[in-house]
Amino acid sequence: MTLTQTPSFAPGSVPSADELRRLRWRCRRGLLENDLFIDRFFELHGENLTNALVQGLHELMDLADNDLLDLFLARKQPEGDLDTPEVRQVLELMHAAGASRLPPQASVSNSDH
Repeated sequence: MTLTQTPSFAPGSVPSADELRRLRWRCRRGLLENDLFIDRFFELHGENLTNALVQGLHELMDLADNDLLDLFLARKQPEGDLDTPEVRQVLELMHAAGASRLPPQASVSNSDH
């Protein structure tokens, strides 16, 4: 079994186009649900990714698909070595990206009664 080495980046700097292309490839998952979260994340934030966010994504991509989905759906929180500011920031953006796909709530007004 081979473990993927998570690259180390200087905080605050911006990843190269080549690094982003490799990250995009690495983010392809076996569960469609994960791909939907990740694709939406890249749609919204792909052009503004910092090395800190890239680092957080790399750490998340080391997880099994079901564990990753639990984090995306906020059924679980990152623990242990995974509980880093970078991972938490990525998850916050993932949650916001996922929520932006939800249909607006139907509002009930008092004038209807």
